[in-house]
Amino acid sequence: MTDRGVLLWIHGGGWRARSEEDGAALAPLGLRVVPATYRFAAEAHWPAQLDDVRAAARAARAAAGGLPLLVGGDSAGAMLALHLGLRGVDRPGDVRAVLAYWAPVDPLDPRWRRLRRHDDPWADLLGHPPAAGDPATADATVAGHLGSGVPVLLVHGRDDAAVPAAQSVDLAGRLLAAGHPAHLWLTHGGHALDLARPDIRAVTATFLDTVLPTA
Repeated sequence: MTDRGVLLWIHGGGWRARSEEDGAALAPLGLRVVPATYRFAAEAHWPAQLDDVRAAARAARAAAGGLPLLVGGDSAGAMLALHLGLRGVDRPGDVRAVLAYWAPVDPLDPRWRRLRRHDDPWADLLGHPPAAGDPATADATVAGHLGSGVPVLLVHGRDDAAVPAAQSVDLAGRLLAAGHPAHLWLTHGGHALDLARPDIRAVTATFLDTVLPTA
């Protein structure tokens, strides 16, 4: 299939390491997949990771040959993709769409805090435990950066034991209320599902047809 857009793929790994998922399964949908790297939490705290993927997005856009830029990622990478897409590379609205798979989006969510109370990667990312009223916590919370109108696909396994699926459900509602075209797909399974799985591939393809020109 002819390339319809460039997808900057941001890997997961809890902001601590690199997950195996590289987004290559999405290439047959007409996407030129370009990997992004970023500093892990042990190297630098938030928002260094957003700065790094912004730089990667600028490079990908410069090499895109006029193709629209999309951003996507899995898990921690999906959180970064949401920030990049919703806030923009250089200005709000300069990203065509966001593909976010099983994204952690709210460090203060009580469900998350119960689930990860003994091992909270948000604390590593921020450099301290998340707290209400803390500027870094507020800045890292995805729902604080809505309103640009960028379309978003959220995919999550109902039985995810690493990131509660309710995080995607809650964010979808907030996106819609803020005027974003938001598509939520809850599916069977847990965390880090196979992007090539037929239902995930199909919902991604349908979403892409709404935001990209046909091949």
